[in-house]
Amino acid sequence: MNIIVFGAGAIGSLYAAKLSARHDVTVVARPAHVQAINESGLRLTGLERATRRVVAVIAINSIPRDTLVLLTTKVNDNGAAARAMASLVLPDTTILCIQNGLGGEEIVKQATVHPPDIGRRAARAFPLVLRAVTQFGAIFLEPGVIDYKVAGYTLIERTPAAAGAPEAGPTISERIAALFSACGLDGRVSENIKIEVWRKLIFNCVINPLTSIMGAEVGAIADVRLDSIKRLVIDECLTVARADGVTFDADSGAFIETIAAVFGPSRNVASMRQDLLKAKATEIDFMNGAVVTLGRRLGIDCPVNAALVAIIKAMEARGRFVVP
Repeated sequence: MNIIVFGAGAIGSLYAAKLSARHDVTVVARPAHVQAINESGLRLTGLERATRRVVAVIAINSIPRDTLVLLTTKVNDNGAAARAMASLVLPDTTILCIQNGLGGEEIVKQATVHPPDIGRRAARAFPLVLRAVTQFGAIFLEPGVIDYKVAGYTLIERTPAAAGAPEAGPTISERIAALFSACGLDGRVSENIKIEVWRKLIFNCVINPLTSIMGAEVGAIADVRLDSIKRLVIDECLTVARADGVTFDADSGAFIETIAAVFGPSRNVASMRQDLLKAKATEIDFMNGAVVTLGRRLGIDCPVNAALVAIIKAMEARGRFVVP
């Protein structure tokens, strides 16, 4: 399977480096990152020290047959990325969206599965778009260098029955999971990706904005003095999730305990804070903002999540960020 990592920031570059140990990998990234990779390789530091040789380009002009595209852009960039791929994808292309937030894969489907020129392409099959959730963590240190901070696993949406392989063989999702596991990315097929997306969204709605506002590492989220605001954020998320057809056995108290146990030891820096430190737009609209928007559509008010959106938006606009 050919592999293209589209949007090789911290997580995309980590996946590219791990996968390149066994496969030919092409990364699509920003010019400085591309230049550094082509000159000196893609370097990992932190939990794993390695230098991998991958092909790095600013843009692609073709997609080979039997290609797996890992879309690891910020969700804000999904529209542009999907439009860039829309005329290149083939019937056997699989696009795996390894991203945060709600709705990113739908943006991709609109551009690649239901493109504006659908009449001209109606006779051909369209690519398979799947969602994935990653529990890995990394920081983009500088062009060509990624700090591998957190080892985890990758949850992959089960292939729809119509798109899968014959019963005698593995499905596309199972192929991807096996490929990931063989490269140290612990691929697991999820029977209910929607609940996993919501689970990570709830963690992100707490960790990303609060640690960004505090100017702290992820582990600071375990501070018990933050429990009251964490509870308010989570309660709103759980209410909207329930209205969206997703229910959890855990209440907000259980989520708070899990956040402290799992993320308390983390020395990683949340992706939102990484964006703010670089004066880049964050994914707040697809995290807390997505909860607010969906809640409004379902008749549910989410004032605490809305307040966090407003604070992060103000930080983006003012360009005044807390430095390490």
